Amino acid sequence: MNPGDPHILVVDDDLRLRRLLRKYLMENGFLVSTAEDAADAEAKLRSLAFDLMIVDVMMPGEDGMSFTRRLRGKAGIPVIMLTARGGNDDRIAGLESGADDYLPKPFEPRELVLRIRSVLRRDAAAPVFEAARFGPFAFDPERMELRRGDEPVALTSREAALLRVFARNPGATLSRMSLSRQSGSGERAIDVQVARLRRKIEDDPRMPRYLQTVWGAGYVLRAETR
Repeated sequence: MNPGDPHILVVDDDLRLRRLLRKYLMENGFLVSTAEDAADAEAKLRSLAFDLMIVDVMMPGEDGMSFTRRLRGKAGIPVIMLTARGGNDDRIAGLESGADDYLPKPFEPRELVLRIRSVLRRDAAAPVFEAARFGPFAFDPERMELRRGDEPVALTSREAALLRVFARNPGATLSRMSLSRQSGSGERAIDVQVARLRRKIEDDPRMPRYLQTVWGAGYVLRAETR
């Protein structure tokens, strides 16, 4: 192993599986840390940087889908989801929660390695989004930070996740379904999150200048990217 190898976090309550994956992935050129549940994973995320997470769906406490959905509002770490349920509906639910790939158990370790490398290649090739600017505001979609001039503007994790979607698609009209899928918020909550964002960035939220409604279609952020 060397410090430049991709660092993987395996999150699974099955101790035997954690040990097997750690051994196999390290033999295939990865640095590997493990966590027994979402709380343990979150603690490790506060002190270590990871290139990808492997997350089990069925865990005690917070389940893998909820954890992945919530994490998407805070960080952009790729996620491969593992589950004993391999039906189409379960796979779609996993992808909608924000997972980059979905692998049903039991699986071949070689296939997992191939999927890890595929996701890491896609992530490395993803475009780097620069700050979106609108009026006195600048939003950094990578750091999830909004500033008005030199002053930071406090955002909740859901507000930041939604604004990141807009910032990555300036000038594009986005439907509630698309915003829900990309931000991790429920479709019914999109209108509420938009209203809250407007109160923070608009002089008059009832007549928005930046975050506008496109009737019958969705919302659009009128912004310039630099």
